[in-house]
Amino acid sequence: MQFRKRLPSLTALLMLEAVLRRKSFTAAAGELGVTQAAVSRQIALLEEELGEPMFIRKHRAIEPTAACLTLGTALAQSFTTIAEAVDAIKASAQEVVTIGATVAFSSFWLLPRLADFRACNPGVQMRVISQDATINLDSGGIDIAIRFGTPPFGDGMVIASRGDVIMPVCSPDYLARRVPGPLLPSDDFIETDVPEQSWFSWAQWLGRTGVSFVMKPSLRFNHYTETIFAARAGQGVALGWGALVETFLKDGTLVAVGDQTISADGRYNVLVPLKARRTIANDRASAWLTAALHG
Repeated sequence: MQFRKRLPSLTALLMLEAVLRRKSFTAAAGELGVTQAAVSRQIALLEEELGEPMFIRKHRAIEPTAACLTLGTALAQSFTTIAEAVDAIKASAQEVVTIGATVAFSSFWLLPRLADFRACNPGVQMRVISQDATINLDSGGIDIAIRFGTPPFGDGMVIASRGDVIMPVCSPDYLARRVPGPLLPSDDFIETDVPEQSWFSWAQWLGRTGVSFVMKPSLRFNHYTETIFAARAGQGVALGWGALVETFLKDGTLVAVGDQTISADGRYNVLVPLKARRTIANDRASAWLTAALHG
């Protein structure tokens, strides 16, 4: 519907609403920051366009006509709805969006990309909750979670997901020092000891790729972030989850050892609570996470 062809000047309508509410051309002019003559002119043009008088001019007073009251009631309701929508948008833009993810995902995937989100969404505040224990969306407090696993999930709705591949990675310096070729028992293996079964151990990776030698880790950590930092420092070979080490592969602080990869059993899933708060800020963050995850 082309409203512009059906509606009079919005400036005139705003002035009419103000005059009707303030019961005075002069008071309306003061409120709107214009002259009384400008208000009178706009009302006159509106009356000419509508073919109906809006006010009966009396000595030092004005009386709205029936047509004016009908239009004024509709304008007051419409302007109130518009004002409330504008206020909601402004308030929503200032709301805090809370995102929950594992320490590794927050550190290696989310944080390097936050600058892009903030540049595209000025005014939206983001709070990141990082924990390796599963975040229960039923408890509230989390607007969006990134969870690795296989959907469906009982506490949230998946709005985006992606798979991953796992490969051996090390620093360029370590790669230059090691014996060229496939992995060997003499390599320094860095293991991550975590209770979460979705994380692959070296024994699992080697078994899936058909390697038969017995591997003895040179270093063990209980957080994947420490494993990757040790690998970047040249301490040995770690299992690199593609999505998490992508930044380091691009900046050259990590390189792949060989070309063998395996596909992870689960997926990275962007989840929102089943009873999610619908705000513009949350919608923007969800859309950005979806695009970034697929990108």
